[in-house]
Amino acid sequence: MEEEVLGKAYDARLMRRLLTYIRPYKAAVAISLVLLLLNALLQVVGPLLTALAVDRYLTPSGKITHTVLDPFLSSNPWTGLAQISFLYLLAVVFGMLCDFGEQYIMQWVGQKAMFDLRREMMTKLQKLDLAYYDHNPVGRMVTRITTDVDALNELFSSGLLMILGDLLMLSFVVIAMLALSPGMTAFLIAVTPFVVLVTMQFRRAVQKSYRRIRVAIARINSYLQEHIGGIAVLQLFNGEARSRREFESINRAHMEAYKDAIIAYGWFYPIAEFLGMLALAMLLGYGGFRVRGGGIQIGVLVAFFQYGLRFFRPIQDLSEKYNIMQSAMAAAERVFKLLDTPAQIQSPAQPVAFPRSPAAVEFDHVWFAYKDQDWVLTDVSFHIQPGETVAVVGHTGAGKTTIASLLLRFYEAQRGVIRIGGIDIREFDLENLRRNFGIVLQDPHLFTGTIAENIRLGTSGISDGELAEAAARLNLLDFVQSLPEGFDQPVRERGAGYSTGQKQLINFARALAHNPRFLILDEATSSVDTETELRIREALQHLVVGRTSIVIAHRLSTIQRADRIIVMHKGKLREIGTHQELLAMRGIYWKLYQLQYKDQESGAARLAEEPVTGD
Repeated sequence: MEEEVLGKAYDARLMRRLLTYIRPYKAAVAISLVLLLLNALLQVVGPLLTALAVDRYLTPSGKITHTVLDPFLSSNPWTGLAQISFLYLLAVVFGMLCDFGEQYIMQWVGQKAMFDLRREMMTKLQKLDLAYYDHNPVGRMVTRITTDVDALNELFSSGLLMILGDLLMLSFVVIAMLALSPGMTAFLIAVTPFVVLVTMQFRRAVQKSYRRIRVAIARINSYLQEHIGGIAVLQLFNGEARSRREFESINRAHMEAYKDAIIAYGWFYPIAEFLGMLALAMLLGYGGFRVRGGGIQIGVLVAFFQYGLRFFRPIQDLSEKYNIMQSAMAAAERVFKLLDTPAQIQSPAQPVAFPRSPAAVEFDHVWFAYKDQDWVLTDVSFHIQPGETVAVVGHTGAGKTTIASLLLRFYEAQRGVIRIGGIDIREFDLENLRRNFGIVLQDPHLFTGTIAENIRLGTSGISDGELAEAAARLNLLDFVQSLPEGFDQPVRERGAGYSTGQKQLINFARALAHNPRFLILDEATSSVDTETELRIREALQHLVVGRTSIVIAHRLSTIQRADRIIVMHKGKLREIGTHQELLAMRGIYWKLYQLQYKDQESGAARLAEEPVTGD
């Protein structure tokens, strides 16, 4: 619904804030303003030169108005006309150069300002909490950084100064016409209300179309992001036809909105042109009588024809600039709403240094809910000793991953305290806190780049030797060395071309290469094959040595060697102990164990009973 809100055509508060982005380029803007002023003045010069040529050389019997150019003009008609023609040409060429310079400079300023704005928005998006992304679709944020910023760029490059240029030219033209003939100026201005009325109708029609276009673009972005990201599922369930129908509906709404805008442009410019020509036709009749009666010179009438064209063009353009201004104000409202969204989880003003000595992890009566009072964790308390490997198990939705998210301060607990080394984690700098953790998630994510860049992930302190050592400890080095470019092998978007197991091994190497003091494995082996899992399990025996590890798993076979196992059920910590101790309790863990191994044994028995067919 944010895309449908238009707001004011001009908001001083938003404009002041927008102007801060062009403040670093104020020298360039000042040059552009000078060029704009010169161009507006030069638009007045041409008709005056025409009037002078007609009255002085083409109708010599008429009354000659003295000008500042008299000392420089020849009395010979041919020479004088050549001189005036040359001056006219200079005015046209210089006006063209001023127009080019002003346009070029403002386009440059607009791109620079939007570069700064996009960079600020990207920085903001990286700092926002994960809770923000839970409630805001990615397509909407893409629209903010692309479509909305483009609307602001149009304001800077062809809107703001163009409005000023149109107003200046309109003012200079009116002043020049009043100086030549107040009566004819009043006659021409009398037609203006009709042009303004048509312009207002055009503005309303285009305004509605632009609003629909923005909504359609936002929906297209969201739909494409969701369905291209889930293309494998879409193809697996043969949903292409339904997806095409849905996208066709959204795309058609965008097309229809654009068609309405095209229709509005189609009728506006011909009608505005007709009114302008009608005014000039009436001006010809009125001016002709004035010339015949000796009220004005014929050169003045000719000049008024040229001024008439210059008079109506800015009025027409102002309507288009109004729409640009209104779209930009609405875009600015949405962009600044994103930039002003406060990050709920921030580093303290005076953070405490992270403990250098071995530090224990403690959850002290922690409660957490993603929404209102729908508690995901209820009064959870446990203690992890330095260097200890603790596993967290439980049914889906029991709160296992939430424990890891709270420990890394992706979310903030509503009640209770989480401590590391006896210090509340809210007292640590966020970057420093997360630097001490390595985490491997269930769904491996690779970025576009190379294997080395995906392992380093921007950390320049990881040498090539450390990179190779991390890969070797995870049984990944042989695979990397078999690639044509080794660690420099390109990685496409989302790791396309690599198997899930290979991507997960790269994620493990990423965590290991950073040499974290704390290791979190969140269902890290659930998406890999048995062989890869065995290789990872073998490597983990060395990885967990000397560091505190939290292993979240569904497969109980992967955590039996953990020092302790925490059993979560419906957001509560129900059991804690070693594998054997929990089995002896014959509680929730024992039931989970029985369910998993009973399914495996029954599956193996069914496989053994099936007859072998074929050669």
